Parts: sequence; structure tokens; C-alpha cells
Amino acid sequence: MTGAPPSTDRTGRRIPRQAGFWLVGGTLLAFMAASSTPSPLYVVYQQRWHFSAAVLTAVFAVYVLALLIALLTVGGISDHVGRRPVLAVALLAEAVAMVVFMAADGVGLLLLARILQGLATGAAAGAISAAVVDLQRSPRQGALTNSVAPTVGLAVGALGAGLLLQYAPAPTTLPFALLAVVFVILAAGVAFLPETVSRRPGALSSLRPRASVPPRARRAFLAAVPCLVATWAMGGLYLSLGGSVTASVLHVSNHLVGGLVVTTLTGAGAVASLVVRDMDPRRVMIAGSVSLAVGTALALTAMAVESAPLFFVGTAVAGSGFGAAFLGAFRSLAQLAEPAERAELFASIYVVSYLAFSVPAVLAGLAVPSVGLHTTATAYGALVLVLALLAVVAGAVSRRQGQDASDAPATSPRTPAEVVRTPETVRGPETVRTP
Repeated sequence: MTGAPPSTDRTGRRIPRQAGFWLVGGTLLAFMAASSTPSPLYVVYQQRWHFSAAVLTAVFAVYVLALLIALLTVGGISDHVGRRPVLAVALLAEAVAMVVFMAADGVGLLLLARILQGLATGAAAGAISAAVVDLQRSPRQGALTNSVAPTVGLAVGALGAGLLLQYAPAPTTLPFALLAVVFVILAAGVAFLPETVSRRPGALSSLRPRASVPPRARRAFLAAVPCLVATWAMGGLYLSLGGSVTASVLHVSNHLVGGLVVTTLTGAGAVASLVVRDMDPRRVMIAGSVSLAVGTALALTAMAVESAPLFFVGTAVAGSGFGAAFLGAFRSLAQLAEPAERAELFASIYVVSYLAFSVPAVLAGLAVPSVGLHTTATAYGALVLVLALLAVVAGAVSRRQGQDASDAPATSPRTPAEVVRTPETVRGPETVRTP
């Protein structure tokens, strides 16, 4: 695999490929910022409309459920109809979701807004992840953007909402009004995006719910699953219950601090992704999982002694592991997919990630009324710690198997597909443009 395919456009009205790359990367960031914007507001909604922690996590979870439905049905459709039309529709749907957020006056409209948002984000996820790899110009640029943009977006959304909640008028309306304008502008910009996929038959059949992993990527995908689950389960804890933990367990009432908790996790993840971007992806995945385990242990200790400073330290360490581990997992898989397979493979990655993002959070919300927030958050954190350690073991085993395969004497000529299976054995120019 030698890089991005040529553009299929035949008109002169398209922006340059590199500008298109940054447009798609900015679109991914905007979607993720919108997904974390409600997190600091959940406490306000809960106080205003008097619903339980179980309802709160249900509001969080319906977004993920809708997102998964979209991923499993239209997650790979951009491989057939093109990236541009899928992105345009998803962006307009996301703008509508922002308007519903603005109009929400109770749990019903809040649930509707989250469902629309989940459908739009799920529809866009596969197309965005594939498009940034299609349009990348330098080695690993696509995989890095697919890892950094979500974490930066989550940080920006949570921090911006926290700032507006603490200091601005109409804090439950203004963030969504600003985001609605952003999504409309992005939808207009997508019309000038270079198209990288030729239309091909099979669009209707691709709508059958499925998650597809190319055969040559399946072993690597299974090895990456514990890492994906551990990182996104931690993200689910912070985005669903982070504000409640800050207020009730650590006794910090400032709404900005509630937003800073999410920002610390995701911001540290973005910085770590940039630092390790040129390192071997399997090593990065293992090291990131170690950092996630250490940071989670520190955060659990902080909750036990009710220390907000220590909690932020643990969150930063865990966040660096979050970003590095996900980048390593994503890069190890992205380099194994052909252009026409990328959207469905990335959809499969996000199916696993978002299940881990939502299911533990929903179970935690159901447990809070019975055992309390402190006990629930502690048990949740312990689960993430175990998963992170499992990810370390799985990553080490996978890396050792890859080394053994590369050290084994060849008994027959190797096919191109076999070379792709063990990319670490290839050092020539043909691998330079691998993401």
C-alpha cells in the first residue's frame, strides 16, 4: 500500500487536496467537540429537570446507541457513493441536532437531540476517518489526525461549555448556537472537497448491519480490542459522570472545573499523540496502555482520599495513555486496509470503541442509586485498570508474534498481502506513505 488514491474529480472547482485534508480534520474535531459539549451541562440539566443518575447516563447512552446504528448501517456507504455526499448530509443533520438542543425544555427533547447527534456522528465517522487517510500528504498524517482530532475536539467542547456555563449568559443555548453555525459552514465547504472514491455498485447492500475487518487485519484487530475498550471506557466515565464526581466526590462546585476534568483527560491525550506519532505503533499501544493503568490507579487513589489535585494528576497521566494507546491501535490497523476497505474497517474500530464508551457508563448510572456515586466510580475505574493491564499483555503478545513471523525464514515467495501483514519487516520506500 503506497498512499492515497488519486482524486476522482473531473472539475476545477475543488480545493487542493491538502486543504481538503484539513477541512475533513476540522470536521472530525467539530463533531467530537459537539459530542462533549453537553457533558458539563448534565449537572445543570439534572438540577433543572430533577432526573436521576440513571436518566443522566441514559441521555448519554442514547447518543452512542444511535451512533452505533448509523455506523453499522451507513458506516461504509462512502466507499460506494463517495465521501463528499455522506459528509454533507451528516453535517446538516448535526446542525439540526444543535437546534434541538437549543430548544430543549425537558428530558424528551434532550433525548431527541442526542439521538439525532448520534445518527449524524455515526454516519460521518467512517467517511471522515477514511477521507483523512485518502487525502494525507505525509507519512502517518491520516492516522495521527484520526487520533488527535477526536481528543482535541472532546477537550475543546468540554472546556468551551464549562467556560460558557460559568461565565456567559444562556449557557445551555449559546454553545449549541455557535456549533450550529460551524456545521452549516462546514457543510458548505464540503461541496468543494476533492472526491477520492469512485462510485461503485453495492451501496444498498452495504446498508445491511455489519462490521467488516479485512482478513489480513483480523489478528491485529483482535490484539487491539483490549486497548480500544480500555481507552474508550475511561472516556465514557469522564464524559458521563466526570462532572458529578467532581461536584459530589471531590466537592468542587465550580462548573468550569467540571469541564476541565474532561479537558485534562483529552488534552493530555492529544499532546501524547503528537509526541509519539513517529514511534512504532505497537510499542506506542503498549506504552499508552501502561500509562492509562498508572493514571487510573492515581485517580482511584485521589477519589479515596478526596484530593482534587491528585485526581487531576491521575487524569492527565491516564489521558496521555488514552491518546497514545488509541493512536498506536489505530495506526497498527490503518496500514492494513486498502482504500476501498477503510470506511468499513474504521467503522468496526468505532463500533468497539463506542460500545466501550457507553455500556459501562449506562451500567454505572443504573448502579449509582443503589451503591452511591463514590462506590460506582471506584468500581468503574478498577474495571478500566484491569482492561488497561490486559491491553498491555495483548499488545506484548501481538508484537512478539509479529517479530517471530518476521524472523522466520521464508519458504516461498511472499505475496504483497503477506508483506502488509508484517509491515515492520519492510523498510523500503514503498512503506513511507503508510499511515
